[in-house]
Amino acid sequence: MATPHDAFPNRHIGPDADATSDILTTLGYGSSQELAAAALPASIAQQGPIGLAPALDETEALATLRGFAAKNTVKKQLIGAGYYDTVTPAVIRRNVVENPGWYTAYTPYQPEISQGRLEALLNFQTMVEDLTGLPIAGASLLDEATAVAEAVQMMARLNTKAAKKGGVVLLDAALHASSINITRARAAAVDIPVEIVDITAETVAAREDALIGVVVSNPGTTGGLRDDLGEVIAAVHEQDGLVTVACDLLAQVLVTSPGELGADIAVGSAQRFGVPLFFGGPHAAFLACRENMQRKLPGRIVGVSVDAEGTPAYRLSLQTREQHIRRDKATSNICTAQALLAVVASFYAVWHGPQGLREIATAVHGRATALAVGLSEAGLTLAHDRFFDTVTVQVQDAAATVAAACDKGFNLRHVDDTHVGVSVGESTTDGDIAELLQVIGNVASSVTTTEFTAQDGPLSDLLRTDDILTHPVFHSVSSETQMMRYMRRLADRDLALDRTMIPLGSCTMKLNAAVSMEPITWPEFAGIHPMVPEDQATGWWELIDDLEGRLAKITGYAAVSVQPNAGSQGELAGLLAIRRFHVANGDDQRTLVLIPASAHGTNAASAALAGLKVVGVKNAEDGSVDLDDLDAKIEKYGEQIAGIMITYPSTHGVFEEHVREVCSKVHATGGQVYIDGANLNALVGLAQPGEFGGDVSHLNLHKTFTIPHGGGGPGVGPVCVGEHLIPFLPSDPWADVTVEPDAQEGRPVSAANQGSAGVLPISWTYIAMMGDEGLTEASRMALVNANYISRQLADSFPTLYTGENGLVAHECILDLRDLTKQSGVTAADVTKRLMDFGFHAPTLAFPVAGTLMVEPTESEDKHELDRFITALRTIRAEIDEVIAGDVAVEDSVLRHAPFTAESVIRDDFEDAVSHGHFSREKAAFPVRTLRRDKYFPAVRRIDDAYGDRNLMCSCPPLENFDIEADIESEN
Repeated sequence: MATPHDAFPNRHIGPDADATSDILTTLGYGSSQELAAAALPASIAQQGPIGLAPALDETEALATLRGFAAKNTVKKQLIGAGYYDTVTPAVIRRNVVENPGWYTAYTPYQPEISQGRLEALLNFQTMVEDLTGLPIAGASLLDEATAVAEAVQMMARLNTKAAKKGGVVLLDAALHASSINITRARAAAVDIPVEIVDITAETVAAREDALIGVVVSNPGTTGGLRDDLGEVIAAVHEQDGLVTVACDLLAQVLVTSPGELGADIAVGSAQRFGVPLFFGGPHAAFLACRENMQRKLPGRIVGVSVDAEGTPAYRLSLQTREQHIRRDKATSNICTAQALLAVVASFYAVWHGPQGLREIATAVHGRATALAVGLSEAGLTLAHDRFFDTVTVQVQDAAATVAAACDKGFNLRHVDDTHVGVSVGESTTDGDIAELLQVIGNVASSVTTTEFTAQDGPLSDLLRTDDILTHPVFHSVSSETQMMRYMRRLADRDLALDRTMIPLGSCTMKLNAAVSMEPITWPEFAGIHPMVPEDQATGWWELIDDLEGRLAKITGYAAVSVQPNAGSQGELAGLLAIRRFHVANGDDQRTLVLIPASAHGTNAASAALAGLKVVGVKNAEDGSVDLDDLDAKIEKYGEQIAGIMITYPSTHGVFEEHVREVCSKVHATGGQVYIDGANLNALVGLAQPGEFGGDVSHLNLHKTFTIPHGGGGPGVGPVCVGEHLIPFLPSDPWADVTVEPDAQEGRPVSAANQGSAGVLPISWTYIAMMGDEGLTEASRMALVNANYISRQLADSFPTLYTGENGLVAHECILDLRDLTKQSGVTAADVTKRLMDFGFHAPTLAFPVAGTLMVEPTESEDKHELDRFITALRTIRAEIDEVIAGDVAVEDSVLRHAPFTAESVIRDDFEDAVSHGHFSREKAAFPVRTLRRDKYFPAVRRIDDAYGDRNLMCSCPPLENFDIEADIESEN
């Protein structure tokens, strides 16, 4: 039995009883309950406990999870359909997936302290570019189906001539059903006409209407590889259309690339590069394109720039495309992607190198060929003569064949009544092929594929002739020692939560407990294909049902779907539910959504993707929604209003007193209320969005419920709805594409029915171990810690907005605007200087330019809070030196920050770095405690403009880093 001291809430919440008492004394409150009551409007305060089951200790939680896992049945997964058996190298699983240095990092918006994960993501981009034969690739998308949808919208943005003529997009009937269903839903929302056709050069040439573009699947969902892809691409281009190829990265190791054949865009999933099945996700998708399309690319692009000393450095490029800047005009609504999984895939390529990947691809293809030959010799008919890894064969009774294979330990794909599919994976053996021949074809035969070469098989005239993965990074590892040290070296270049507080407002970088992380790699969870029979995933379904029920109780809503695999997709799902609800009620005219000026950038971008037009609502001086402007917009637009999107507590870091009034005003006009759950960490156990006026919310499990951010993803964004919106929750992405979707139902938003199920045990474990009181106290302590920072920094950096009692919610906005006017020191200067203190910066310039938004979370202890406060007070003293005229801002330590180890030990430090205006000690060790534990950034301040002017989004030549020159000088 755990003692109270060892109970999980005490391990999760940073300040102990004594520290909490000290903090509350500083703030003038006797308890966390008293402070929370003073901060939270009484009009929305939750009455009574959440009503969850009693909290479990760590041992009990793991035992319960073992019970769930035991109800899942692990078989050899040969179903395919976009999800394939792969082997996660132990060195990558241990050193990345299970390493907090990798999984607790945030999106690399501060690139100087993110060089490690940026390099790994740049490796991912380079890998994708090489294998697809296209020069530009992004740093990962959410899944293959949404990547196809993103490509369709990208083609529409690029081919405006055809789009303006009402042009159509043709979807290959050979695409995965999820890709077709997701794309149809997304295209319908923004009025892009799509048709599902059997695509050939002849059918394309016969089109008389305007053609925006075509999506071709190669291989197709049942495994067929095209020998006419070049002809199809040429025919589409002849019609002034664009071509997207949905492809398989492992097949591209062997097969001629889409880029070489003339494709404009390539999309797909990187799952089979070492990422477990995870019951459907998270898996990194990719999108690559031609060079002139880079500014229309969705998601993030990692690029190469230079730092203050001209050293090559990595950063996120062309961010002006993204939702936080472009809002409803952005290229996509993607914020959280699948960065950690892209990192895993990139390390998989580094670990195996081009030769290893060829061996894996050749072995997979060889065993598929052996299966095909054996089945043909048995008199069975194959669906395709050309294939990479998937053999689809005609049988008398598909259900009986699938059942017989299941009895032998294999899951096959039930294609239709008379066809089954077998997708060979990395761990499939010759013995497995022999057994499958017996099961499917009644053939008793031994199989040996060790001497197989692709040149002798069915792909002989489709093979690529160019070299792949030629950059030295993919040839740099030949031993596990080298690999281990490479991953450690990159991790050491980053600042993650395992090293320091990450006080990012609105991002909730809290503890990701090891006990919560442990179960996700258990084979009984990680090894389940998303399309297995339900009785093989009983444990998964029970866990998901239980989690959805707990989330519904916490939020006060009637039902929850965990399908959305990012917060942005949760937003989209919620808005699609609102839109479809109105259409079902005959209110087609309700196409406007009200969004306050302070809203998250993704809100406006998601609204645009849902086919809604954005109407801005002003904020009052105190940061709340301006009720007069809201009334004016309601009077002006009336029955055109679909709803309002509000964030609560607001992005200004306060609990708005009149949130119920805002909800009531919108409801009175017939609109729905969407409450963004990004800031739910201030509400759990204290107030319920579904009770104080929300009709729908999305949550961020990667914020409030401790799924780690993974350097930019994965995330999970469940959508929660009231009773009347339940019919419009996300639907099955694998529904029959020949059946028109029911107008009274929802639409799918992710490729897998349960989205990124693989990481759901993390949130389940957290909620189960915290219990009612633990979750509620976590919310209270989030308020306590934020108010402590706000109060302690009041004289140095005043808080911009506070609530009725001078309190903030779970975050505070520090106002630097007046200091900038006096000194010229910007908020950006402060973020870079904080790196020299070993801190990740707060959120910069959002939601108010010239400010920093700080969210410490409940997990940070008083010592860490005080260390952060000391750092900012020291920086304020450095600003005061500029204000006093002791040093010009251009010569100040602030403007030159951050400092690398090399920059402060160089002989010409005073001439080249400080110009005699500050010492080495002041640059590197501004407070004495840093002498014991110092983090040095890998690069100095990066030139963002240079990186955008000179976009390079693949691995630069090693000579750019002068490595050879350094070695020569050392020798």
